[in-house]
Amino acid sequence: MLHIQGLHTHYGDSHVLRGVDLDLRAGSALGLLGRNGMGKTTLIRTLMGYLKPTQGQLQWDGRDVTGWVPERMARLGLGYVPEGRGIFGNLSVRENLVMASRPGAWTLDRVLATFPRLAERLSHGGQQLSGGEQQMLAIGRALMTQPRLLILDEATEGLAPLIVAEIWRVIAELRASGLSTLLVDRNYRAVLAHTDQAVVLEKGRVVMGGLSAELSGRLPELAQHLGV
Repeated sequence: MLHIQGLHTHYGDSHVLRGVDLDLRAGSALGLLGRNGMGKTTLIRTLMGYLKPTQGQLQWDGRDVTGWVPERMARLGLGYVPEGRGIFGNLSVRENLVMASRPGAWTLDRVLATFPRLAERLSHGGQQLSGGEQQMLAIGRALMTQPRLLILDEATEGLAPLIVAEIWRVIAELRASGLSTLLVDRNYRAVLAHTDQAVVLEKGRVVMGGLSAELSGRLPELAQHLGV
């Protein structure tokens, strides 16, 4: 479904991505691992169209989409849950969800069944929610766009353990449903447990990758790259 070849991206004069190759099959889950500042979010922002690559190619279903702007990428079926959540604090929970909705399997009722906490706070403003509830809202909003690929950037960062467990439960359910996912999270053990494959970025390059089950058996080597 997604093919990335020889991708280079700059922030001004700063060369961040340095020839990244990546493939994601439809219905599979891919983990993106690496220390802070190694290029994970830059890769996602390039994929989403917020940054234009300076070299390389992005393909979606065999179609060249290199340099497409975010709204065109979203229409292809990319759902993005950004680091920091990015919900609209001046809109209610219901408004945050409905404003992003497109016809499809993910209805308002289905999102509320997936996140019962949101059903109890439909009239609350986004700024009135806890951090965990805001994260649930961000995921629910992305699902309402009917994504073919759901990208989650640090979905559990800074959340209480019970909320973290709830987020991973939902991620597991989404994976079991056949929704393709791209996960970035500091908890590399959890990422490996909830993905089919994973890659490690270091200074903008893929330095390690393979089946998640196999990488779980190479934790000492993996820990060296992740600095843990």
